[in-house]
Amino acid sequence: METIRIRYLCEDLPPIAAAPGGDWVDLRAAEDIEMKAGEFRLIPLGVAMQLPEGYEAHIAPRSSTFRNFGLLQTNSVGVVDGSYCGDNDEWKAPMLATRDVLIRKGDRICQFRIVKNQPELVFEQVEHLAAKDRGGFGSTGIR
Repeated sequence: METIRIRYLCEDLPPIAAAPGGDWVDLRAAEDIEMKAGEFRLIPLGVAMQLPEGYEAHIAPRSSTFRNFGLLQTNSVGVVDGSYCGDNDEWKAPMLATRDVLIRKGDRICQFRIVKNQPELVFEQVEHLAAKDRGGFGSTGIR
């Protein structure tokens, strides 16, 4: 089991708890935010964390974020590396509103998981790959 040191930057925001057996942990908006359609905002999540050595965090929208709020995370998946771990390194979600929306403090708008850092890689240039072709991008059909 890994330990993540967490600092709550918003006193009355409920603590984050990992769901038993869940792969992702929900993150909440740290303040009320009103957005107009087409507006971009970095939504504060009210936490700063110190990840275990050799890990990074990936932040992604929850499956219901678009339906409930009309928000798109502008970088698709955010990456928080291990060096972003100071007292004031608050996690934020870069969101674009597709419709007018009011996000309330405490609304679950995204989620994260931690993963081990990429191992060191060496690329070997070859003339041909040994595997059989699948048929190119999008070749598996629609059914």
